[in-house]
Amino acid sequence: MDKKFYYNILYDYYKELLTKKQQDYYESYYFQDYSLQEIAENEKVSRNAVFNQVKIVLEHLDFYEEKLHLYRNREKIKKIIEDLDPEIKRKIEKWI
Repeated sequence: MDKKFYYNILYDYYKELLTKKQQDYYESYYFQDYSLQEIAENEKVSRNAVFNQVKIVLEHLDFYEEKLHLYRNREKIKKIIEDLDPEIKRKIEKWI
């Protein structure tokens, strides 16, 4: 799986556990496709500060997933429901 895609899923689960500034940096970098330099200029900080914060966000996302397993459990549930009736499967997938 693409790392960017994986981290975006984790971000959906855990973003509320991050600071507002971390959310802003992450969203600018991964969703708006700004460069580290562009974010640094917009935020009036160094490029290195942005790089470090984005790196910390990824570490936090990994830590939260390691402890809470929301993504892993979602994937397990998806495997379990593969053979269910399509209508039941569709209803369950709405909730995961």
